[in-house]
Amino acid sequence: MTTPELDEQILQSHTGLIHRVVMHCNNPGSVPDIEQVLQQAEENEWARLVAVIRDIMSGNRDESILPGLDDEDKVIVESILRGLQDPSTLPELETDFDSEMAAPGIAGLVHAARNGNAQALQIIANMAKQMLQAGGDMGILAGRIRPLVEGERDADKLTENMTDKGQKLITDILEELLKLEAS
Repeated sequence: MTTPELDEQILQSHTGLIHRVVMHCNNPGSVPDIEQVLQQAEENEWARLVAVIRDIMSGNRDESILPGLDDEDKVIVESILRGLQDPSTLPELETDFDSEMAAPGIAGLVHAARNGNAQALQIIANMAKQMLQAGGDMGILAGRIRPLVEGERDADKLTENMTDKGQKLITDILEELLKLEAS
């Protein structure tokens, strides 16, 4: 059994995954790195959680998918199911600041938007609004999204006034964009 404090910690550390799954379910194909994220989770020995997430992504929204999950996985899956019913229940995005997890998703959306994908542009615009409300490095990143979509790749310009953590996120996004643009 988890406590409310532990539940909050679990949600904070998995916010990116929860948001990605909900975005994908609401708009299949809108999360370019969803498979990569799920494969990474499987490699981290979260096979049962990934199986349940894939079940949700294929349309199963029934709570019958919960038995067999450990407490942590149950908190994540319940958050996804609530988020699908009411997006206002999703954990705040500013808590997802693991650049290794966030950078590929943001870079994928920037790349898709830069190449004319209207859905990606809409998602990234909504994400930027949430980032702006979060303030700090996320608020600064919100203001750098448009230059990124327009092709700005100067790390010094993009990381100006950010903390080390924010600078790492921008650097990781730029690295991911370079990979995407090279292929």
